[in-house]
Amino acid sequence: MTQVVVTADGRRLAVEERGEPEGNPVFLLHGTPGSRFGPSPRASVLYRLGIRLISFDRPGYGNSDRMPGRAVADVATDVKAIADALGIDRFAVVGRSGGAPHALACAALLSDRTTRVAALVGLAPRGAEGLDWFDGMIESNVVEYTVARAGRRAVTARLTSAAEEIRADPHSKVLGLYDQVPESDRRVVSDHGIRVMLVRNFAEGLRDSADGWVDDVLAFTSAWGFDPAAISVPTLLWHGENDVFSPVGHARWLGQRIPGAMVKIQRGVAHFGAIDVLPKVLLWLIRE
Repeated sequence: MTQVVVTADGRRLAVEERGEPEGNPVFLLHGTPGSRFGPSPRASVLYRLGIRLISFDRPGYGNSDRMPGRAVADVATDVKAIADALGIDRFAVVGRSGGAPHALACAALLSDRTTRVAALVGLAPRGAEGLDWFDGMIESNVVEYTVARAGRRAVTARLTSAAEEIRADPHSKVLGLYDQVPESDRRVVSDHGIRVMLVRNFAEGLRDSADGWVDDVLAFTSAWGFDPAAISVPTLLWHGENDVFSPVGHARWLGQRIPGAMVKIQRGVAHFGAIDVLPKVLLWLIRE
């Protein structure tokens, strides 16, 4: 069920709820690019797990208004607004890929309301001391994040063109992944149900523009607005060892900075392995 939540500054956020309405509330923060329709367990699985799953389009994606110049930290304000509107006091948060840094922001800045946080195949802050940020990263992502140094106009020009191609044929984005990813990711993406979710996810996220994508890339490569070392809630960092989109070194770096973080590096899997592991992560998130 999709609904609209209006923030204190008048922006509209498109919010989707799935699973058990009276279940344990968990925010799922989508990847980059993406939308509230990003990959998640089926409703029957969520009901069985007792999960009330809440996702939303980050500003500029799908049906959510843009927030120009947003930082990663700004997501905490939006999550708080949605939780308040839904009458939710305490909640867990999980983010996959581009959603992972945003999930960590909630843990750092909403520690009084966040019970647990999981960051799956995420990035570390740009310029993280002691980390070769681009080591092991696929060329297309290296170019994307390098262009970000040239500023908003350069990123907008590059991603607007890419978004137009995806809007014209969202299947092409999914099919194109086969040539870029390790064999383990190909097996995940070859699943018909996963492909359908990914196509819907990309089509909705980029339905009107590349604004959300542009703002995500700029936010990842700018100051995040919080220190991961300030996170005090139970934290799980999961990563596929063979990830080429968000290299595994990023998870290891975060694991050394976040006090008490549990780091799970899984061999033989890569970026999209996070989709398969999500049900187990949800169970960990709602554990007492």
